[in-house]
Amino acid sequence: MLELTIDESDRLITVAHALASEIRISILKLLNFQKMNIIEIAEKLDLPVSTIASNIKVLEVSGLINTELQPATRGKMKVCSRNFDDIYMLLNLNIRHNDPKNCYEIEMPIGHYVDCEITPTCGIINQNGVVQPEDDTSLFYHPERISAQLIWLRQGFLEYRFPLSISGNAKIESVQFSMELCSEAPHYDHNWPSDITVWINGKEICTWTSPGDFGDRRGKLNPTWLRDNHTQYGLLKNWKLDNTGSYLDAVKVSSVTLSDIEIHSQKFLILKVGVKSNAVNVGGINLFGKGFGDHNQDILMRIIYS
Repeated sequence: MLELTIDESDRLITVAHALASEIRISILKLLNFQKMNIIEIAEKLDLPVSTIASNIKVLEVSGLINTELQPATRGKMKVCSRNFDDIYMLLNLNIRHNDPKNCYEIEMPIGHYVDCEITPTCGIINQNGVVQPEDDTSLFYHPERISAQLIWLRQGFLEYRFPLSISGNAKIESVQFSMELCSEAPHYDHNWPSDITVWINGKEICTWTSPGDFGDRRGKLNPTWLRDNHTQYGLLKNWKLDNTGSYLDAVKVSSVTLSDIEIHSQKFLILKVGVKSNAVNVGGINLFGKGFGDHNQDILMRIIYS
């Protein structure tokens, strides 16, 4: 089940837009029963493949469906599957008024990593432009990195430490991370898979295969000076750990639980995101901060406790 609240306005608008189409609703109905490729969907709905492809893209961006490239007779084909059976939207701002649960949030600027391992191509963009020189790994240790609003790398990782200012008596129920990211291709390429792994406190949570590097339109927040024909936006992905396991966009992806990350023994929580050298798809990372891409946030950590 996908749960959305009114304070997640960007995500709420994206999902609502994806649902505001008879064609996209028909696609979701077809995917209720099985995975299908774009040609199969076009045949079932008696519509042009180009029409289906554009609507699939909208559903992809919303996170309502997942796509993966699989070998075909000629090249590769995009196979689609549905991510959620139910969507629950909380529109009441006072929904937590009588709820004993509390929420601790911190938004970490993407340039505030404490450790990194970088393989070119790589670079950093801040509010003034591309920090020069591109593809120079020493740049990732320069003080100017703190102002980063877009970071890209071909392989390696970025590691962040989030302070934990929560009472030792608090009962933590879930840890959540949210960030906008995508693959890193030359210029951009929507069919450029990359296996992006997330670790929390040294425990590998899951590997998500980003479908591509997106540049068919300008990112909603991008400054006017940002050049076209390059990366423009990513997908907003949400990871959650609780006492039952680990979840990506509300879909269970591993058996790692809160007890495995030993959160109560720490003064900070370590988040690491990267592409392994032995990944099947070494397709890089673009990580978006405030002011770039489609979502006006850096890396958001949310801890629910009572």
